[in-house]
Amino acid sequence: MNSKIQESELLKFSFKAMGSDCEFILCLTTKSDSCSVFSSLRDELERLEQKYSKFRKNNLLFEINLAASKGETIQVDEETESLLEHSLNCFNQSDGLFDITAGSLNALWDFKKKRVPTIIEIEHALSLTDFSRVSWSNGMLSIPMGMSIDFGGVVKEYAADSLAVLSKKLGVEYGLINLGGDIAIVGRKPGDSPWNVGITDPRNTEAEIATIEVHSGGLATSGDYKRYFVHEGKRYSHILNPKTGIPCSGLRAVSISANLCTVAGSVATIAMLKEESEAIAWLRELGLPFVIMNSNSQIMKNSC
Repeated sequence: MNSKIQESELLKFSFKAMGSDCEFILCLTTKSDSCSVFSSLRDELERLEQKYSKFRKNNLLFEINLAASKGETIQVDEETESLLEHSLNCFNQSDGLFDITAGSLNALWDFKKKRVPTIIEIEHALSLTDFSRVSWSNGMLSIPMGMSIDFGGVVKEYAADSLAVLSKKLGVEYGLINLGGDIAIVGRKPGDSPWNVGITDPRNTEAEIATIEVHSGGLATSGDYKRYFVHEGKRYSHILNPKTGIPCSGLRAVSISANLCTVAGSVATIAMLKEESEAIAWLRELGLPFVIMNSNSQIMKNSC
């Protein structure tokens, strides 16, 4: 261990945020104030949750959807435009499978009451789901009346990346930001050794099915095992296909490593939404490290 690392200490902070178990593992120099660093990171995470959570009232997302309900335009900042641009790229690259305007569709499926919506209800929600109809220019966002935005598929991954950038600015030497399994790497470990990230078994969340070595960038997981219900013998997950209005039925779980957690999360979600054979072929073509569980509970891994 070199002298620079000997002057450092590895600290772990565990807490709950964004509806998830979160953890910061940070290597700080002796010049860094650990309490100040942790406080600054928590403040930034709270800012993003307050701004974009669909479970908060009177935040920016609430105002956006309120304006949409009235058919009005609304001014948004550069950060929000950046999220919209990323979401549009995902929408286009996935042929419409990644769609943040599926807010009405997401609200229709109640996984607590375990109720399957009617065909009429689904068709109505689908009529209000199409990101290609959303437009923005010079900070003004226009959404068709009745349509609803949901940043749930991108904001936690974006938050992980944002906290990783902030960590470096605060003097963190290296570390790991873990927001409920959405992970961003800070700097590089001594000797460029990897972080060995365990992948949870969808059938038994207390066990692991594999590990992925991550040197930099981020890792994200998408799966149908966290929120689902069984109705009349059929399993319904919370990952909804915005073209059919029905939960996906392909892969069981996907973990991806990429240059950013935001990218990894989007790729994982799109793979879950694709038909199984198409998803596997697409992931292999991308060439990113992945661990997947298919519909037959078989594990497949691609290391790069």
